[in-house]
Amino acid sequence: MSNPSAPHPNTASKGRLSYAVFQLARAHRGYSAALLRDMDLHPGQELLLMQLLDKDGQTQSELLESVGLDHSTVSKALRRMQEAGLLTRERAEHDQRALVVRLTDKGRSMREPISAMWAALEETSVKHLNADQIESFITTAQAIEKAIADRDRADRPAE
Repeated sequence: MSNPSAPHPNTASKGRLSYAVFQLARAHRGYSAALLRDMDLHPGQELLLMQLLDKDGQTQSELLESVGLDHSTVSKALRRMQEAGLLTRERAEHDQRALVVRLTDKGRSMREPISAMWAALEETSVKHLNADQIESFITTAQAIEKAIADRDRADRPAE
């Protein structure tokens, strides 16, 4: 794991915030991956399970849209999860090209462990922050996410 007080590389001197976001994301993902390993899950699978726990019986396309991952990543994750007995995939009655994803009893039983994992991750993440700092960080993170999502709107011609 990286040392948070270590200086950034000189080549990142004009991107200090971006480098800090990178370091934070790497640390957060590493810790969450360790927690997920304890549940026999791979990173990203918990996001799919959470979506299905909220609304079971979604098509693979709906899941793709809700988690914001690419098709091959979701397809591979769903295949692994099906092999692990967490879900089933079957052709939709209304459209034989679409796959409907449903949780099994084993998949539904992951609700509490996933909730506990997120609580543990949150507890560690906010350990040195007060409530105002937490809210400020969330607002700042959302603003950065929006700026990145909107990055090329200015380059597109108006419709």
